[in-house]
Amino acid sequence: MDELKQKIRSSGFKGELDDSPEAKELYSHDASLFEIRPELVVFPTSAEDVEKLVKFVADNKKANPQLSLTARSAGTDMSGGAINDSIIVNFNKHFTKIENVSAESATAQPGVFYRDFEKATLQHKALMPTYPASRDLCTIGGMVNNNAGGEKSLEFGKTEDFVEKLSFVFADGVRRTIQPLNKSQLDEKIAKKDFEGQVYRELFDLIEKNYDEIKAAKPKVSKNSTGYNLWDVWDRETGIFDLTKLVVGAQGTLGFTTDVSFKLVPNRPHSGLLVLFLRDIDDLGEIIPKVLEYKPATFESFDDATLLLSIKFMPFFLKMLGTKAFLKLLFGLIPDGLQLMRGIPKLILMVEFNGNTEDEVREQIKKLHRDLKQHRARYEINGFEEDATEGRSEKFWIMRRQSFNLLRSKVKDKHTAPFIDDLVVPPPRLTEFLPKLRKIIDKYHLFATIAGHMGDGNFHIIPLMKLEERDERAKLLPAMKEVNDLVLKYGGSLSGEHNDGLIRGPWLEKMYGKKILGLFQKTKEIMDPEAIFNPHKKANADWDYSFSHVRDHF
Repeated sequence: MDELKQKIRSSGFKGELDDSPEAKELYSHDASLFEIRPELVVFPTSAEDVEKLVKFVADNKKANPQLSLTARSAGTDMSGGAINDSIIVNFNKHFTKIENVSAESATAQPGVFYRDFEKATLQHKALMPTYPASRDLCTIGGMVNNNAGGEKSLEFGKTEDFVEKLSFVFADGVRRTIQPLNKSQLDEKIAKKDFEGQVYRELFDLIEKNYDEIKAAKPKVSKNSTGYNLWDVWDRETGIFDLTKLVVGAQGTLGFTTDVSFKLVPNRPHSGLLVLFLRDIDDLGEIIPKVLEYKPATFESFDDATLLLSIKFMPFFLKMLGTKAFLKLLFGLIPDGLQLMRGIPKLILMVEFNGNTEDEVREQIKKLHRDLKQHRARYEINGFEEDATEGRSEKFWIMRRQSFNLLRSKVKDKHTAPFIDDLVVPPPRLTEFLPKLRKIIDKYHLFATIAGHMGDGNFHIIPLMKLEERDERAKLLPAMKEVNDLVLKYGGSLSGEHNDGLIRGPWLEKMYGKKILGLFQKTKEIMDPEAIFNPHKKANADWDYSFSHVRDHF
């Protein structure tokens, strides 16, 4: 290992190099159920460092086929996308600059925490709205690499819709800007005699020759993070070729991003929440389209297991929130507690509206409330009193957003196993789909919470399992197969936000077919001919390899 460090240093790389046992252990896992021990962790200090590192690996790959690079920032990836057995490249230590912010756009480095990025944009009364539930933990680099979405995706879309341009290190170790190009600009790129020209030429040829099949392969759902987003790269009608659409969501398998420019939207300061307590889900077929007619900012849900978990571990919120905020949460739950004494709902729906004035929000909620009266559900219209709309509704958001942290940290004898954690089904099919999903969960005796983005049909199921036990590990493949088959039967996607990584990559052929999987693999080959970036993920994942790296100790 000293020899490898010496060679990297001799390439001109100036950042830190760490092969200590502590570093290898820390970087051997992310938020997924996998563990892969790296050989080395490196901390580039600049974009030039990243270029030198990529060039070094590209030049030495033939002599050392095991060499590879995997980007990592906060390590919150749930699909195993941030671990690797060779070199981990940490962007969270030095790539932390917010470079410029205005009311319309912002540029920052990939290691910036979203929570810090949001503070900077809110100073300009602006927002990048595609943050995930892990908004307090994730970085913008992870959001780009996973094509993140979240509670506001129903209104605004996903990260791919907000990336204007990227500073990107290609597989030849050269950093270039990628952004939307018109046809004449594309022709200029194609005419170049270097690696960049080769990439544009071969990608354009690949997409143009298979144009209709690629367009038809786009999943018919509002959110998707599976595969490579080839269908949105080249558009014959507009004449726009946009390579950012391919890089966003690629999980660092095609190259490394060193700067991101986002467009922003105005932050509307007022919000209000309408809450529905459903004893059963039979009315979802009518409720969902009615809610969507009103174009809410968010339409979220969580199940009875999440609610009971929050109640059971209420002291957790005291530690997390502090005394004052915890007491506010507790007193805010009293009216709901009186209702819950009549029976625990199967599902809690949360419909949030945002507006520029309180009156605007109030009017939207009142109209929807009137339209939903025919359904025998309980409603709560949250506050327009002295503490504003956000205060009273925050209790529900806390339960929804913190459910994964509760599972991960408070149930000591079992561990989170995110392997069916991000499915998407068209909302009109949910009334049929959800009971069948619950039957599969019960069949395998999985304790799991179900929370998700009801308006998109995107659900997160996080089972708790003892993966160190052989019988529990044996459930992974058959349970995943049944759930994935069910999702695809209903025209869904296997991932709306969390991406493929090690866990869903092996299922891309099942979802897209051999032809499209082959196009994904060819895309990887064009962008990364020496296979130096993040191996065994997405289109090149293999279940035997993935399963062999499921954690057996915690």
